[in-house]
Amino acid sequence: MKLVIGSDHAGWALKGGIVAHIKLLGHDVIDVGSYDAKPVDFPDIAKALTAKVLSGECHRGIMVCGTGVGASIAANKVRGIRAAVCHDVHSAHQSVEHDDVNVMCIGAQIVGPWLANDLVAAFLTAKFADDEDCHRRVAKLQEMDAAFK
Repeated sequence: MKLVIGSDHAGWALKGGIVAHIKLLGHDVIDVGSYDAKPVDFPDIAKALTAKVLSGECHRGIMVCGTGVGASIAANKVRGIRAAVCHDVHSAHQSVEHDDVNVMCIGAQIVGPWLANDLVAAFLTAKFADDEDCHRRVAKLQEMDAAFK
């Protein structure tokens, strides 16, 4: 799977370990920044990351910021993106299985490197459920995207 990852200054240190873990799992990854601790605005990173998901260049995205909340808000502003803050393994896989999430957001100030790696593994192995209820609900989310231009 090809992934895109991005972070703000609060998440860049954790992001490095996540990138290494993604590669260890056999996936390709594009890093859209940030690359150091200098302040950067997470909406700018979210814009670059979501563009790669929506274009089809990358299958899914991972954003890392201080809490994951700002990254999630910014990513969800983009039509066609379904982003979720995941700080536990269950949410990391179920958000894909039930909600067809295409961007996972992690809080570097909330989780450590080991849990972050477990979250990434759960997110990457999850597949959208072949379930009528899940498909109906995601279709309604897509209708909401289309309705609010």
